[in-house]
Amino acid sequence: MNAQDLNDYLAEVFPEATGYTVEAAGGDDLRARLSVGDRHLRPGGTVSGPTMFELADFAMYAAVLSRIGRVPLAVTTSANIDFMRKPAAGRDLLASVRMLKLGRVLAVGDVMIRSDGSDAIVARASLTYAIPPDARENGGLA
Repeated sequence: MNAQDLNDYLAEVFPEATGYTVEAAGGDDLRARLSVGDRHLRPGGTVSGPTMFELADFAMYAAVLSRIGRVPLAVTTSANIDFMRKPAAGRDLLASVRMLKLGRVLAVGDVMIRSDGSDAIVARASLTYAIPPDARENGGLA
């Protein structure tokens, strides 16, 4: 699935996930953006940790779907996130996913989150997704 296909599908199945956009998808990489709004901020005006985790999970889910297609029951089985620095105020967040392994049962990837316009990583997440048997049985994966 390309970026537009992913955005259309995710808007359909997760209409509550507003502000999240897949900007690029291809091969083992994916880039997503969170348009940061007031609802994403915690006291002190910085983006909240749960919001950054949600962006990482959104981006990894999109990366998995970009490779296996519309498989709604691909689910997170493991996630770890390290918050490394405070995001820049008033800027969107960008998540870059690198798929490390896409197997028949599991997908493993790393997500790096940065403030728009900065190379400094604000959070790093490692996620593992379970791929449902239907995707494997329908020939979606080798």
